[in-house]
Amino acid sequence: MTGKAYIVGGGLAGLSAATHLASRGIAVDVIEGAGQAGGRCRSYFDAAMGGVIDNGNHLVLSGNHAVAAYLERIGAKDALVGPPHAEFSFVDFGNGGRWTLRPNEGPLPYWVASRSRRVPGTHTTDYFQYAPLMWAGAQTRVDAVVKERGLLWQRLMRPFLLAALNTAPEESSAKLSGALLRETLARGGSHYRPRIAHPTLAAAFIDPAVKYLEQRNGAVRLGTRLRGLTLGPREAMTLDIADATLPVGPRDVVILAVPPWAAADLIPGLTVPDDFRAIVNAHFKMPAPASFLQANGAPGMLGVIGGTAEWIFGFEDRISVTVSGADAIVDQDRETLATRIWADVARALDITAPMPAWQIVKEKRATFAATPQQDARRPGAQTGWRNLFLAGDWIQTGLPATIEGAVRSGATAAALAQAHLGL
Repeated sequence: MTGKAYIVGGGLAGLSAATHLASRGIAVDVIEGAGQAGGRCRSYFDAAMGGVIDNGNHLVLSGNHAVAAYLERIGAKDALVGPPHAEFSFVDFGNGGRWTLRPNEGPLPYWVASRSRRVPGTHTTDYFQYAPLMWAGAQTRVDAVVKERGLLWQRLMRPFLLAALNTAPEESSAKLSGALLRETLARGGSHYRPRIAHPTLAAAFIDPAVKYLEQRNGAVRLGTRLRGLTLGPREAMTLDIADATLPVGPRDVVILAVPPWAAADLIPGLTVPDDFRAIVNAHFKMPAPASFLQANGAPGMLGVIGGTAEWIFGFEDRISVTVSGADAIVDQDRETLATRIWADVARALDITAPMPAWQIVKEKRATFAATPQQDARRPGAQTGWRNLFLAGDWIQTGLPATIEGAVRSGATAAALAQAHLGL
């Protein structure tokens, strides 16, 4: 008799694991403490905005193969939109310059030899100093590899790495940075076309997954917090929730897809990342200027150099801004932040209107700090108990804390669970 899979945590890692197992006919029971699934990838109705907004802007790239497989599985492969080719537009508040990066599709980067395609003020040879990141050691920081931090660093590489690592790139892991480069810039523009969930994160990543599980008789328990976990010498034995103790049978498996601090409280002796970085997102209830939307109706995206705002996203009903590695501003007054960020938006998009209705969303522990020290604290998916596995963007995925890493972690945990079940 095939056992059941208990998935604790209904974020992307948990839903990735659950849908993977459900696709193979395994009964799944998702236990989520919040009132909605999605974790840090969520959408909700916001009274201040008078509509549904995402907690933040989670960019996906066309080469994220685990995300593509996940969306295909849940029937949402068309839920991400973006330009037909890799294009990234920037404005530099320092000198008022504007440009669009236009890489070529293939892996041979001839675009760096073209002044009209590369970052203004840079030279072809500037780009090759980043190649050593792709084989850097686990204890190496980015600033030990990249010595020259001129215009290419300021106008492209630092914003790119900061957005992906959510940690000051100078102190970040060269190994994790190299992994990003190997999967994106080094493989050609066809692998890093920007893709944005549309109309919302929930509509793309979460709602179709919950529906997929329900159609396969999977249980999704919302508002159900795991209070404790009974561990025997070799196996997890029970899950203690608010109103019941769930027995974990000899043919059952448990996947913990919870934040690292929660996993550490549940599993004795588990080493997890313990240093985190913040993200601040700002949302403004104003349709993006028509000139800022893509020709195919996809949201617009603009990188800002020298402002508080770092990435501006324009939708038909709102303008949203993301500030990564935001520890320096996360504790500021919300209205002060909104005013400061709106000033950048108005300047970048040439808007003269006063600040509209707004919302500030702060995630103080958005991701683990992507430093060599914290990367070394990331555990694998397996634990010391043969029916207990871990998932989350904070375990060892080879990537920093990204959507792609979260989805991969769920697939890894699901594969281990499936093997344990003998399927």
